Amino acid sequence: MASKTATQKSWWIAATVALAGTWAAGPSALAQSTAPAPTVVKGELIGNAGKPIGSATATGTDRVTIVRLVLLPGALQPGWHGIHFHAVADCSDPEKFLASKGHVNHDGKAHGLLNPNGPDQGDLPNVFAAADGSVSAEVTSPVGLVGPNGLMDADGFALVIHAQPDDHTTQPIGGAGARVACGVFKAS
Repeated sequence: MASKTATQKSWWIAATVALAGTWAAGPSALAQSTAPAPTVVKGELIGNAGKPIGSATATGTDRVTIVRLVLLPGALQPGWHGIHFHAVADCSDPEKFLASKGHVNHDGKAHGLLNPNGPDQGDLPNVFAAADGSVSAEVTSPVGLVGPNGLMDADGFALVIHAQPDDHTTQPIGGAGARVACGVFKAS
């Protein structure tokens, strides 16, 4: 009986040490060991003159996309600007960037983060251009970068920046005005 109790104690101690190590590492320790690495795609943004004005990096999974945007001084007019995910990775017409088509909108929802019938999958928070026209921002979307309804479908997506802020309710683009910058994101 004594050896059985000693074996039980040894097992209990080993289990406690293993659990303590997992607990000390935090709740994300298990998730990190089984989660696939996020997908990362980069795009250069161009302005209406067709010249590069900055870059963006989209990092995501099948449930979220995070975009880090860096625009050079002079890229935009100072102030707030609407930005959206557009359905086609095509910025070949810099005068208006209409080749990028409309917003990503797999579910046919209305435009606007504040719209009770929205948002569509292209909607994002506004970004702010500093007095020198530069932007350093990071925005998050619950739209997956990959997966069945992800942004990275066969024709990729475009990130479009508008001249004015998005009011997040008005149709079709929240009063954000002209398309002043565009970046292409495609699988490499």
